[in-house]
This record gives sequence, structure tokens and C-alpha cells, in this order.
Amino acid sequence: MATPVQFLLGTHQPGWLRTAGVPLFVSDTRLRGYKTLPRAVSPFAVDSGGFTELQRCGEWTVSPRDYVARLRRYRDEVGQLLWAAPQDWMCEPVIINGGIVNGQRFVGTHLTVEEHQRRTVLNYLRLRELAPELNIIPVVQGDGPDAHRRCVDLYWTLGRVDLTEQPLVGVGSVCRLQASSMAGRILAALHQRGVTRLHGFGFKTLGLIAHGHRLTSADSLAWSIDARRIGTPLPGCTRHRNCANCLRYALRWRNSVLAAAHARRHIQGELFDA
Repeated sequence: MATPVQFLLGTHQPGWLRTAGVPLFVSDTRLRGYKTLPRAVSPFAVDSGGFTELQRCGEWTVSPRDYVARLRRYRDEVGQLLWAAPQDWMCEPVIINGGIVNGQRFVGTHLTVEEHQRRTVLNYLRLRELAPELNIIPVVQGDGPDAHRRCVDLYWTLGRVDLTEQPLVGVGSVCRLQASSMAGRILAALHQRGVTRLHGFGFKTLGLIAHGHRLTSADSLAWSIDARRIGTPLPGCTRHRNCANCLRYALRWRNSVLAAAHARRHIQGELFDA
């Protein structure tokens, strides 16, 4: 029987922590502005908001100390915090080189993949130094299987951190590779390296179905993109033009993803843990 994968529903609506009743993935960029934080009824994990930060600024403008202070607040005031992502540096070409993609401007860091990896590892080490009591997971970054494996080695070289012993390791810079075989090759390479307890950031439906057997957990906000593309709201949703911010739509989408995963004929038992 396949090991169940924990599926975190991505949301840009932190208020859902009070009501959704399913595990959520919420960005620090959305939570940080709340004077009174919602109390969680189900477990959740925190995204550092790195993609948006690097897209807009080309660097991290949030200090590790400030980030840790907010994570402690989320742990204490929201409750049920599973883990948090570090302030990592994605390695997608548009993040590094800059440009316009789907109408969105990326300023570009104009650094190398190797420098992004180095900064990712050093940030994790700094966060662990500042807050050893928080469950901040390491993330491997790169632009392909060999680079992701080198990032695993870099954790040992710079900080004597053995990722094969970590309870969960995030896999960065794969969300836009799911339409190709590259995402699967990266995950397979990490498994071969002995890093098998993996979290997949931003996996869409097809990616989850294709690669879920190599993941321990995954998150996705793809439901909002789907709802915006469809345009018309669900029957009975009369208060909005589309369901891009609709909990009812998100939960229905989540159920469809779980059903699709369960329908895989060559997997016995549950693939995703609801």
C-alpha cells in the first residue's frame, strides 16, 4: 500500500484558517498584516512568500529575525502550525534573469544558480540558529536533477546538515516543470540520493497525480487559477463574479484532486491523506 501524502490546500485567504477544516498552506505575506490572527481549526504550514519577494524585489527585504518573530506569533496565536518554509531562493530562469511572463514583471536577481543555492542553505542555517524550536524545513533548490543533488551536498558542506535524516525536505523550482518529465527526474534523483521525505511546492492536479508517489506532502493554489479561467461562479455562488476566492470552489477542487489521485489504477490504497 502506498504511503499517504498530506495535501495542503493553498489559500490567499488567511480567514479560512477558522473555517476550512482541512490542512492549509498560507503565505507569510498574507498573514503578516493581521492585527488579530485567525485561530486555526486544522493544521497549516507557512510559505515564506519567496517567489513574490524575489519577483518584485530581486532580493529578500525581510530579515531572518523578523521572519522568525512572525513565525513564533503564528505558532502561538494561530495554533496548529505544522512547519514553515525558509526564505529560500528559487532558481527559475525568470527569477534569475528577469523579464515579463503572463503580464507579470520579474526584476531578476542576476545571480547564478549556485549563488541562489548557497543563499538558500545559509538562510536555513541562520533561521535554525535563531529559532531551533521552530519546525522550519530545509529546501533544495536548483535547475535540474544534478543541481538539486548538489544542493543536498551543500547542506552538508556548509552546515553539516544531513538531509537524508530530515523528517521533511522541500523541493523548490519544480512547480513550472510539471508539464515535462523534469519534475519527476528531479524527485527521482533526490530519492536516489537518499532524500525521500519530500514536500512538493505548488503542484497542480496532473503533477500531483504523476509524481505524488514520490512525495510525503504537497500544496497547491491551482484551484484559484482554474476558477479565474472558468470565469463564471458555481451555481449558488451569487456574491462574486468568479470563484477565485471561494472556499466552496476550493474544497470542491480539492475533492476532485483527491478523487483523481485515488483513481490511479496502479496505486493500491490511498495516495493522498485528506
